[in-house]
Amino acid sequence: MAFSPLFRASSRPAGARRAGLRGAVLVALAFGSGLLISNNPFRPSSTNPDATARGYLRFKEVLSYVDRDYVDSVNTEGLADYATAQMLERLDPHSVYIPAPEREQNDVFLQGDFDGVGLDFNLFRDTMTVVAPLGGGAAAQAGLLPGDQVLRVGGQAVSGARLTNARIAQLLRGPRGSTITLEVHRPASARTFALALVRSRVPNPSIDAAYLIDEQTGYIKISRFAATTYDDFRAALADLRRQGLSRLVLDLRGNPGGYLDRATRVADELVGGSRKIVAIDGKGDTYDSQVYAKVAGEFEEGPLAVLVDEGSASAAEVLAGALQDHDRALLVGRRTFGKGLVQQPIALSDGGELRLTIARYYTPSGRSIQKPYGSSRAEYRRELAERAAHGDLASADSNHVAGGLRFRTDRGRPVYGGGGIMPDVFVPRDTLAYSAYYTRLQAHHTPRALALAFYQAHKAELEGLRFAQFNATFRVSDAQLGALAAAAARDGVPADPAALRRCAALLRNQIKAYIAQSAYGEVPYYTVLGAHDAELQQALHALGDGSAQLALASK
Repeated sequence: MAFSPLFRASSRPAGARRAGLRGAVLVALAFGSGLLISNNPFRPSSTNPDATARGYLRFKEVLSYVDRDYVDSVNTEGLADYATAQMLERLDPHSVYIPAPEREQNDVFLQGDFDGVGLDFNLFRDTMTVVAPLGGGAAAQAGLLPGDQVLRVGGQAVSGARLTNARIAQLLRGPRGSTITLEVHRPASARTFALALVRSRVPNPSIDAAYLIDEQTGYIKISRFAATTYDDFRAALADLRRQGLSRLVLDLRGNPGGYLDRATRVADELVGGSRKIVAIDGKGDTYDSQVYAKVAGEFEEGPLAVLVDEGSASAAEVLAGALQDHDRALLVGRRTFGKGLVQQPIALSDGGELRLTIARYYTPSGRSIQKPYGSSRAEYRRELAERAAHGDLASADSNHVAGGLRFRTDRGRPVYGGGGIMPDVFVPRDTLAYSAYYTRLQAHHTPRALALAFYQAHKAELEGLRFAQFNATFRVSDAQLGALAAAAARDGVPADPAALRRCAALLRNQIKAYIAQSAYGEVPYYTVLGAHDAELQQALHALGDGSAQLALASK
């Protein structure tokens, strides 16, 4: 079933599902996750005080001369920021200085809520377009719809103004109780109107989805480990248990980490007894610690599969490694990122923050999660691209593991160190999703734009259908794919009929999922995606036929 008329030619290109405020923050924090929560225990070093004093005085002296005598005027604060960043470059890839203006935006990543209007948006053809109003926020209460175009925020033009997502997010955020006016254009009715929104506390959930795939199999996706993640996970798991859950798929793909204690508490819900979850080893014994399971968890027994990929990092790897080492879960997907360095956030006098690496993570079997790194951060950042070039994302055999880095799980299964967590069941990355044509469509946000236009044009019809009816009957037609290609061509993506045919099934499913999200919410979005999700289907197969338990029990 494909509703008509077809997608409109005048549709605006749209972006990926979680853009705007949350998307920008997640990208910004991808290299900074894995934080310990504690009071700042740092004191001046007693091991080398003279050298530290000489270095400090040298820098102070040089900066003073530059400020006073250099031929041109200089920004001394900017020079100090640059010098700080260059100094940290000599350490490891995850020790960073966050200037005061950027600190608040980075902190949003770890918060369970924030003050704002509650709006996910993308910039399509330099037009701010609503992806979804967040539940409970002022935007949802005011009736903003997916596909609405925001022309002005507080009197400032945001469409056609070449602003970044981060800058627009700053305009939308503000003190709770303050008012902001949005000028909105609704393409479906050709209306332009103003809305006065009162900023409020908006949930910023880290549990993207939690639902039953079938009568006994639950699915929970954790996007990061934020302040409320453990409480939200426990509530979601308890709710699914009441609905009949007896086996679980935990999705950690793309999870960059966050608060360590939230990840270890989630592990405690899944691991029985008093078994070790993670070991932390730093300089001397100041930061050395070992975390063990303590509580009687909600799901300590029962089939469990965990989805991981090259985007799973830090605290997500701690959780996955603990479950694998204790033979508690079958890991499905691809080798994780390999970020096993622990950062301590240190508030600085200028309002900025130093996130300094103070320890390493080790799994219960003794594996170091951190992959090797050299002196070049650029080389470190290229490592994932090099994995793809070497075939690591296409074949388990291409993931070379040093023979001396073999460890054993509780039941004697071999697992390997050397960086990241290697899954028990390898699933190659979908090459179509990374083909040149498909990638360009995503870069121009064309599938999302057309899905939003379709939703606005057929909102009444969609409201008359239950999701089950939509999911069973709706199909994206060949004509609609043609409209997609035509819209992309107008945006500068040359037509490629052969490439379109190759990725047609993937595009149909993606567009259908976007429409489902706009019309029915997050769970339907993941339900549609799941039908063509190779990692999820592999996990369901393993849980369904009992091979997960056989694999975990074998030596």
